[in-house]
Amino acid sequence: MSPEVGGSSDPNPDPMAALRRRTTTVLVIGQILGGFGVAIGVALAALLAAEVSGSAGAAGLAVTASVTGAAVISLPLAALMTRYGRRPGLTSGYLIGAGGGLIVVVSATGGWFVPLLMGMLLFGAGSSANLQARFAAADLAPANRRGRAIASVMWAGTLGAVLGPNLAAPAGRAVGALDGRIPDTAGPFLWASGIFLLAAATTHLLLRPDPLLTARSLAAGDGAETGAEPPPPHPGRGDRGTAAPGDLPAKTAVHRKRALREGWEAVVSSPTARTALAGVAVVHTAMISIMVMTPVHLSHHGAGIELIGLVISGHIAGMYAFSPVMGRLADRLGALPLLWGALGTVAVAAALAGSAEGRHAQSAIALFVLGLGWSAGLVAGSTLVTESVPVGVRPAAQGLSDLTMNGCAALGGAVAGPIVFLAGYGTLNAVAAALLLPVAALALWTASRRTG
Repeated sequence: MSPEVGGSSDPNPDPMAALRRRTTTVLVIGQILGGFGVAIGVALAALLAAEVSGSAGAAGLAVTASVTGAAVISLPLAALMTRYGRRPGLTSGYLIGAGGGLIVVVSATGGWFVPLLMGMLLFGAGSSANLQARFAAADLAPANRRGRAIASVMWAGTLGAVLGPNLAAPAGRAVGALDGRIPDTAGPFLWASGIFLLAAATTHLLLRPDPLLTARSLAAGDGAETGAEPPPPHPGRGDRGTAAPGDLPAKTAVHRKRALREGWEAVVSSPTARTALAGVAVVHTAMISIMVMTPVHLSHHGAGIELIGLVISGHIAGMYAFSPVMGRLADRLGALPLLWGALGTVAVAAALAGSAEGRHAQSAIALFVLGLGWSAGLVAGSTLVTESVPVGVRPAAQGLSDLTMNGCAALGGAVAGPIVFLAGYGTLNAVAAALLLPVAALALWTASRRTG
């Protein structure tokens, strides 16, 4: 059990402890559901794209579209959170993801590839909401426990994320049995849409009071530098921070632009934040590029859907199951040393995957190690971004971080298919490993400035 969720025997508990536990519990429930929805859909997305398009070279475009959606939608969600709090932003992300999953099912049934990619674009909003939930966990955490707070919510996604790929094939067959027109590889998206709706309802009903608005109020009360005044709640809505129905459409574009500007200024002014941004971007890009083509690579070497599901499950277990360990390392050793470890771990994973050549056990180990490296990189980078910018502009900087890492990963996923088609799976892994070197050098430079 994560320390953020469990109880405490301290006779003089922190007065915020009960609120932190309640907030983390709600985020944990949403993370489990969201992780299940993302994993059960994305597990067979590459195969679905290959089936509908009729080309193995287009296999990576489905996951690329999903990652692109997560990138594009992260900034509007950050702007929404900046203005109104975490709850409406997370809820909106899950709802958009549910709609995208339904579009994927309809498009696959009709054999329409371009609409399918549009559905995957919207489906990525569910992933964006799940990613940004980790920052919500850090809103109320003490400075020396931010890494563990972020990791505790990431860890909660283990159950759904690991089971999702293994249940994708049975879920697809179950939907196909009800309606023979729906391909087995598209059926999981129908399940994912229902799960996202449940995550949206849980977040909307239970994430009260809003952790970000509460953190801002506390910072303002302590005279801390917030960087922005906390938005006043709408009359009659207490501390929910929910927009009035007529306010949101007229103001969303303005706040999105302001969120981008504020996030950019906060990151540019901090060398640590810049390093964190580069770190999460390159680790996420390497992970997506390798992961998205591994099912196709395994399929070409005789692996069936069930085996592919097991390999992806092991990968996702590496991503989430050990995140509490990564959180403790970030808090005790420092987030920057953890980022170095992440870069080295991803490089080892790329070497293992690129040299597997049909050895399925080695591929499985490589994907598990790749998940560990991603976990370390995301916890380290998220902690560095959170601690290096004022609370008033944190959502903007965090949204920019997710925009950058998902945008880079979308580009990596887009070129992964052509690289494999033209030069092979081993070359793809070599390119992914080469991307890590400049960031390792940047991290060393940042460390020298911090200790100088």
